[in-house]
Amino acid sequence: MQQALGILEIRGYTPAMVALDAAEKAGEITLIQLELNDFYGVVLKLAGAVGSVRAAVQAGEEIARLMHADVIATIIPNPAIEAMTGILAKEEFSPLIEQAVVKNPKQERAMADQATFAIGMIETQGFAAVIEAVDTACKAANVEVLGKEKLGGGYVTILIKGDVAAVKAAVEAGKSRVEGLGKLIAAHVIPRPSTAVLSLLPKA
Repeated sequence: MQQALGILEIRGYTPAMVALDAAEKAGEITLIQLELNDFYGVVLKLAGAVGSVRAAVQAGEEIARLMHADVIATIIPNPAIEAMTGILAKEEFSPLIEQAVVKNPKQERAMADQATFAIGMIETQGFAAVIEAVDTACKAANVEVLGKEKLGGGYVTILIKGDVAAVKAAVEAGKSRVEGLGKLIAAHVIPRPSTAVLSLLPKA
């Protein structure tokens, strides 16, 4: 069976995670790496059979565009072995945003198979906005804060976990506090997140 590499480059952490969830649920693919770029973007590198990668990339691109995110998508059938050195990046930590900018997925299969919780994300441009949002979210519902992800340019995403109803209530409450403090980039809830999404989550 011919293998393929799928690339989704998406502006914004939240739409990238939503796209990754949709991609994995649409086609039997493996996330091989996530890499941040310096244009507030996330590059997802997916592998699998050509048909699966095509379906996954299409699903991811469609949902990211529905979220009004800038997206670049491509599929490379049978990528050259020699090219992989340039395709896969070494793990890298950015002192500027104080976090890893290249991430290889952790093994979270058992957790994903049993996941009955939801993941919520509120992404803003501006730290005051996200700080106010996470405080409001936690006061609105019984949720756990998993951590935050930064892309540079003031883009920061807070990630929360809990049952679907609680996460929805928390995200709705949190995003309502952003106006006047910063720019809301995205807010979204992923019920029963996929293995790939779970493999990238920060640990509380």
